[in-house]
Amino acid sequence: MADLALILALFALVALALHLATVGLVAWRLRGGQRADRPGQPPVSLLRPLCGQDYQLDQTLTSSFTQDYAGYEVIFCVEREDDPAVAVARAAIEAHPEVPARLLIGQDAVSGNPKLNNLVKGWNAARHDWIVMSDCNVLLPPDFLRACVARFDERTGLVSSPAIGIRPNGLWGALECGFLNTYQARWQLAADCVGLGYAQGKTLFWRRGVAEAGGGLPALGREMAEDIASTKLVRAQGLKVRLARMPFPQPIGRRRLSAVWGRQLRWAKVRRMGVPLVFASEILTGAVPPLLALAVLALIGAAGWAWLPLLALVWFGAEWALARGAGWPSGPRDVLAWILRDLMMPALWVAAWLGRGFTWRGNQMDKAEAQGLRPAE
Repeated sequence: MADLALILALFALVALALHLATVGLVAWRLRGGQRADRPGQPPVSLLRPLCGQDYQLDQTLTSSFTQDYAGYEVIFCVEREDDPAVAVARAAIEAHPEVPARLLIGQDAVSGNPKLNNLVKGWNAARHDWIVMSDCNVLLPPDFLRACVARFDERTGLVSSPAIGIRPNGLWGALECGFLNTYQARWQLAADCVGLGYAQGKTLFWRRGVAEAGGGLPALGREMAEDIASTKLVRAQGLKVRLARMPFPQPIGRRRLSAVWGRQLRWAKVRRMGVPLVFASEILTGAVPPLLALAVLALIGAAGWAWLPLLALVWFGAEWALARGAGWPSGPRDVLAWILRDLMMPALWVAAWLGRGFTWRGNQMDKAEAQGLRPAE
């Protein structure tokens, strides 16, 4: 019994220490802001895939044209002429004639990933060798291009960034922000701080030669998600994935609980199939496991029950301090959403092991399909 108590106490202590360490690393990183590591502004092609009417789409697409950058072009990619995003993209192009921009319609089946099939025409049409693919629901700050280019050096193959949820409406919108901000972005930014950066599909900023040396966009379709494939492609060339110093915002709006669950389950399955050992450890990253360890200690008389609320206060208090300092949503509703998020995480982890494929924007995705579809000869 004494050995069990020691193991549980050590686990709770290590879990809390790791949580506080990631919070501290990210807070330190964000306090430094964006710094220009790489001088110069090479010409850039900005590719934005469109599909449907995302929340505040007019604002996110317009942000493509407000870059404080010397030379860049914008290429919108959409599968169908009747997509509701087409009219929004055309209006944005017409309102900003000073920036070279095009809207390309159609798709080429180069993989089992519909996003890549949509983007490949833009990749092939891009005039420049620095190419960034940024999802249409990301709100690009004026220094977006400069901030990404600044992170390149001779060892960098790709610059990426997680999304930070902003402008949530309702508890479920806050829950979506809770997953994005003080959980997923925190871990991704902390990993980059210690040299273990990995890609996030919201923003992928490539040097064309690096991507094409690894097989180009078709190669990114060999995994269930292009971010996992991108990370593996870059590391296979002995290069690093680096993240922008400051993550970029995504307006969230109102969400349904079922939509948040479905999205998080989809991403969990992607990680489980792409990086199974890393995903296996995710069950230990939320507040529930250390709280359960303390509950067992209390039940066997090895610790007092007061340790549970104390750990919860320190755990979520640290998240609150990080979010508050970074300017992310951090009100009472958001703290409640973080608690709900951590309660959901074990159920999401279990559910992710129970199925293979998933549906994404009306497309049934399966790893065998993603690996089996290759470009036509």
